Amino acid sequence: MQLKNGGQYTHAAMWLAMATARAGVGGRAVELLRLAGPVGHSRDAAAATRYRVEPYVAAGDVYQLPDGTARGGWTWYTCAAGWMYRAWLEEVLGIRVRGDRLCVAPVIPADWPGFGVRLRRGSALYEVVVENPDGVQSGVALVQLDGRSMEGGVVPYLDDGAKQVVRVRMGAILAADGEPGR
Repeated sequence: MQLKNGGQYTHAAMWLAMATARAGVGGRAVELLRLAGPVGHSRDAAAATRYRVEPYVAAGDVYQLPDGTARGGWTWYTCAAGWMYRAWLEEVLGIRVRGDRLCVAPVIPADWPGFGVRLRRGSALYEVVVENPDGVQSGVALVQLDGRSMEGGVVPYLDDGAKQVVRVRMGAILAADGEPGR
């Protein structure tokens, strides 16, 4: 984690978490995000008193100075919150909107059994259900849209007013011949 004045520089902390997720190490990426997030700095009354800023707003900096150890700064003025949102949603949960398609490629801690996300796009509601039966940190073995396998794991957006169910099973990436891939 990048230190600024001996403390936390949140932009750099988010970029480190994102890079860690892109390297496929979901457990460490989540640990970094939790350490850098505002909730991690204000878990109890003593910590919140030291933090001295809103416990629901990402601080641009968390100081490590003699007169302000663990005190947050630059809330509401930072775009670190945007990077934090992208780190959680796009890099850890792996939910990426790319034009007229949805890509889901999670990088999560191995002990997460899965998760769910609801996403509205146009008039359609996408209910994404991610399962991690093998306890892996990354890798997608199967992507289905309403029970149909999606080639390449890419889901097309349908603006049909219906609920679409996207099922993602994490695991070894399978090659076309059904054998484990990369």
